[in-house]
Amino acid sequence: MATTSICVFCGARAGANPAYAAAAEDLGRAIADTGWRLVYGAGDVGLMGLTARAAQTAGGETFGVIPVHLMEMEVGKRDLSQFIVTETMHERKKVMFMNSDAIVVLPGGAGSLDEFFEVLTWRQLGLHGKPIVLLDTEGYWAPLNALLDHVVDEGFAAPSLRDMVDTVPDVPALMSLLTGRL
Repeated sequence: MATTSICVFCGARAGANPAYAAAAEDLGRAIADTGWRLVYGAGDVGLMGLTARAAQTAGGETFGVIPVHLMEMEVGKRDLSQFIVTETMHERKKVMFMNSDAIVVLPGGAGSLDEFFEVLTWRQLGLHGKPIVLLDTEGYWAPLNALLDHVVDEGFAAPSLRDMVDTVPDVPALMSLLTGRL
């Protein structure tokens, strides 16, 4: 039986609120404690590094994917269970997605938003049915949820778009949701 794998998209920075770092560490530990594998962007900086180090410290399996041009900037974390270097960002996202059973999005910037919208678009087009979950630490994703509501309200997406994304306030709620779905 294959290991359940959770793809985590998150910031290469820790962010301004210490709660983001705490949630990243809690998530890394929770993934490992559940016996699941962390799939992430292979960086050793920001929320990425915190999540991975917490998973490793808890004895979890880690699968990292990084494009060659970000090896230095994101400090490619080579001590992972599996470490893959791709040529492009698009390949990175594809490899991460293909090796996961669910997608979790922690606070992050433009890169995290790009990753989120790509997997959401794929789901909207019927290309997958994997859970997509926003970890809404301290309400970080409230503006994004408002934007998704606006997109639906303005007729640019069906109301079913909102059903394709779950939003949870903390790691215990996230783990409960995923355990029920995977």
